[in-house]
Amino acid sequence: MNILSLENVSKNFGFKPLFEHVSLGLEEGERVGIIGANGSGKTTLLRIIAGDEAPDSGRVVMTSGRTIGYLPQNPPFDPDKTVLDAVFEATNDKMRLLRDYEAACLSLSLKEEPDEALLEQVSKLSHQLEMEGAWDLETNARIVLTQLGITDTGARLGTLSGGQRKRVALAHALVTNPDLLILDEPTNHLDSDTIAWLETYLSRYTGALLLVTHDRYFLDRVTGRILEIDHGGIHSFAGNYAYYVAKKEELEQQRAGLERKRESYLRRELAWLRQGARARSTKEKARVERAKELMAQPKETAKADLDISVAFQRIGKKVIELDDISKGYGGNPLLNRFSLNLRPTDRIGIIGPNGSGKTTLLDIIAGRIQPDSGKIEVGQTVAIGYYDQEARELNEEQRVIDYVREGGEYVLTADETRITAGQMLEKFLFQPAMQYAPVGKLSGGERKRLYLLRILMTAPNVLLLDEPTNDLDIQTLIRLEEYLEGFAGCLIVVSHDRYFLDRTIDRVLRFDGTGDIREYPGNFSYYIERAAEESTERNAEQRVPIKPSEPKTERPKEPTKLSYKERRELDELEKQIQVDESRKSEIETLLGTNNSDASLVHSLYTEMQELEGRLNRNIERWSVLAERA
Repeated sequence: MNILSLENVSKNFGFKPLFEHVSLGLEEGERVGIIGANGSGKTTLLRIIAGDEAPDSGRVVMTSGRTIGYLPQNPPFDPDKTVLDAVFEATNDKMRLLRDYEAACLSLSLKEEPDEALLEQVSKLSHQLEMEGAWDLETNARIVLTQLGITDTGARLGTLSGGQRKRVALAHALVTNPDLLILDEPTNHLDSDTIAWLETYLSRYTGALLLVTHDRYFLDRVTGRILEIDHGGIHSFAGNYAYYVAKKEELEQQRAGLERKRESYLRRELAWLRQGARARSTKEKARVERAKELMAQPKETAKADLDISVAFQRIGKKVIELDDISKGYGGNPLLNRFSLNLRPTDRIGIIGPNGSGKTTLLDIIAGRIQPDSGKIEVGQTVAIGYYDQEARELNEEQRVIDYVREGGEYVLTADETRITAGQMLEKFLFQPAMQYAPVGKLSGGERKRLYLLRILMTAPNVLLLDEPTNDLDIQTLIRLEEYLEGFAGCLIVVSHDRYFLDRTIDRVLRFDGTGDIREYPGNFSYYIERAAEESTERNAEQRVPIKPSEPKTERPKEPTKLSYKERRELDELEKQIQVDESRKSEIETLLGTNNSDASLVHSLYTEMQELEGRLNRNIERWSVLAERA
């Protein structure tokens, strides 16, 4: 049953149409991800569905009595409002009751001496919560606030950072527990641990979900249908992101094949016409008309694709050396005697909680701030390009073309071709009509893409990227990843995008917020495995009681033959693996024949993920036993 319907919706924004005559429905409990190029209208579509913006034509129909929770990409805020008021902003009687209860608990916690009146009020509100059946709502609120790191509910929103305000807005959307939850870039400003928690939370969410995100792992694990906004239309893919990628590739190949057939047919018709058909018969006249219609049809043009082709400068052996660097604010250490010797081909990813000093380290490397102690040495050939997450250099009143021309009227490409600033803008998907518009008219993602162009056109050989994936569309991220694979310089990335880190780095620096930094070899996925092993080892150490030392005895050799129990385990594993592989084949067949059933596809993909995990574990154990056998 549809809880939401879009009927013939169109929207034209400024100098370009976004989408035209769009009709679609959203069912109860459905989980839908929206993707598309920056500026294609993803955020606008969410705003229209949420009721924050009106379409130019068409209408949005919501089933009577259903509620919507909406997290905007850049949530508006009242600087004088407290975190508690923002999180528990009243949307119904239960939320008002919960807000009063939390406010009373906060006031009570601030009292140095017991306050009988407040105790009585808390007791009364607690009883009302129980009578209204709202304790589940309160429990959910506690979990959400804890996991999002929101502890000071009495703080004013005006005193918080943009990332903290985004977390407060996310908490409000989750706490209200709506029938339809709309999230615009929910993973921005969240660390990897919080993103993993949000994935789990949303996988158990019983309402419908509609989201826009650049995080491909998140999109793959949370959604069961993908909507792609492309060329003014919306195309539906009944599966998660992995299914979308596979289906999209299949469709592109089919489209290319049809275009080749059309061109072949057109060549034959042109050859026939050139022979001088006299069109004396009805059959010949009809063929002439078909040939004319075919030639009049517009040729399908290839989809515009981002071309990151910029030059870079040679880099010497000495890059940047940090020696015993320390930095802190307000008595809180962020860097504690940290040393790092950057090499020409380093690929480093920096992770850690918000406020732990990641951006501070980049600012020190870029020379924007000075450390409290320690020294920095920079090689003579070093040219730093710093993409900061705030895009501080952008002037919203300036024209796009003028902003790029400030960096140079001409740009040198990777193959040493000299092109104009306008031509380089076209390579970055800014068509001539957009180039003379003010920066303020661009979408959030388009501004970040413009900022990225300005940084890269300086031909850096040391590239500092601070949260580069925020607001960029998936296609731009794919092209950026390809560019970084061939980047002949030193790369340092601060990011919470696990997919992006897996593609671009080979070393991880983990900030813990106390000034200490740990280094791990490998990409982000390897770091997760190693961190999990360390956690298991620590827990084991805590559980094992300390015993008096005993004389060392020679450890008996591990038996080379299988015991009776192990032999039975090996047999059972072989049977289970066979059953699971058979079921895997069945699921793959079902996915191919039921792609129109979004609910079934989501269920099958969930089962497939669990099945593959069990297969991997069983095959690994079977290998150990089989080798000994």
